[in-house]
Amino acid sequence: MGSVVRPFTVGATVRAAATRLAAAGVPEPRADAEVLLAHVLGCERATLVVRAREALPPAAAGAFAALVARRAQRVPVAYLTGTREFWSLPIAVDPRVLVPRPETELLVEAVCRVAPRTGRILDAGTGSGAVAAALARELPAARVWASDRDAGALAVARTNLARHAPRVGLVCANWLAAFRAGAFDVVVANPPYVSTAELALLEPEVREHEPRAALDGGADGLAAVRVLLAEAARVLVAGGWLVLEMGAGQAERVLDGVAAVGQYDRTVVRADGAGIARVLAARRVAEGGRRRTWTPS
Repeated sequence: MGSVVRPFTVGATVRAAATRLAAAGVPEPRADAEVLLAHVLGCERATLVVRAREALPPAAAGAFAALVARRAQRVPVAYLTGTREFWSLPIAVDPRVLVPRPETELLVEAVCRVAPRTGRILDAGTGSGAVAAALARELPAARVWASDRDAGALAVARTNLARHAPRVGLVCANWLAAFRAGAFDVVVANPPYVSTAELALLEPEVREHEPRAALDGGADGLAAVRVLLAEAARVLVAGGWLVLEMGAGQAERVLDGVAAVGQYDRTVVRADGAGIARVLAARRVAEGGRRRTWTPS
């Protein structure tokens, strides 16, 4: 009789995939292999340890092999699984939107800190809707809107907001031009802030697969930031806050931009876990306000 071909075990499959991904230059090959196999099997990643000696069903093996092949081409894991956690919420993502980053959670924290009792919030350039959903969950008394100029991004945001924050209003708009003066207490945004020249230096996952329009901030990376600084001064109420994410090394230039607008009386800069000044909050001049800057350690 001929020999019986036995299917690979779960553990052996992970090891083989990790070796292939490492050869393709993937930064965390073992972790990515585990995430993808857990996705295929519909289980938690930790469960793979318990199931390590189980035979992998042929259908699962085929689906997993296809995902590993795409990951070897540096397609982001989140696009392969269709989801990324943000603020403990599963956020649906695809190539129409950026993959939410952990550091962007600082935007949510900053809004909750500087304006915990705010009434009207706009998440401008919402992308996946992750920030708007998190703010709506954290500040249930607030009225939250989310805007984007891209129809594809709005479709993704609509899916996420319907699941996590159905009261959030969606608007098709290019930054703040569509909104009336004094419309909001808080404007929050994660604008494109990578300079055009630096795009070529990004990891392949970002450079080749994420939407360029959500990354390219122009010659110096701050084209969208300048627009937001100027337009927010119009759409914010007196004492309202603009909260922005920014790139490494940009804080001083963004603060210079705040000063150039001349309509903000306080700024707060917050660093991420790597010590990079990542979020700036600027308060619209309040009646009788004094201009000052505070950068916490």
